[in-house]
Amino acid sequence: MIQIKKKKKPDPEIPSSSMADISFLLLLFFMVSTVIDVDTGIGLTLPEFIPPEQQTTVPISKDRLAAVLINENGDVLLNNEIIAIPQISKTLIPRIESKIDLPDTKKLVVSVKTDRKTNYNLYIQALDQVKEAYFSVREQYSQSKYGKRLVDLNDKSEEMKEIREKIPITISIAEPEAIKK
Repeated sequence: MIQIKKKKKPDPEIPSSSMADISFLLLLFFMVSTVIDVDTGIGLTLPEFIPPEQQTTVPISKDRLAAVLINENGDVLLNNEIIAIPQISKTLIPRIESKIDLPDTKKLVVSVKTDRKTNYNLYIQALDQVKEAYFSVREQYSQSKYGKRLVDLNDKSEEMKEIREKIPITISIAEPEAIKK
């Protein structure tokens, strides 16, 4: 009896020699093409730190101060009167305008104070309304004095310098008080 030997077929293999190269190329592609959203936060210019022993307290008269208080329930008070957040800007504009030609010691100071449990979104909305009031007055002043929109003025120009001096954005962000139980 004659035996015929069968040829053994090699097992099929996936070539893995370039697999590392392909994985690194895919990794690089996704790293380069992915957009990472960076939350920048609030753009505030903080004052320089002054040690408590060198700090001086300056009294501010009631006609110079606009106090915005926000409690944990979302109620907003502007000078002890309940107000809706979208109304803050409209209420502050006439007060800011009335102080344009006064010296710096007579300009309006807006104090924003919150409760420790106040919703952060409400705080930001109120702060935006205060800034909107200042920018509206600056825009109106620029239109009436120079006949130009505020964005059309050069940031380093004398006109912009005068607008900033006449209408300084003076916002005092008061630290929330501790909640007493």
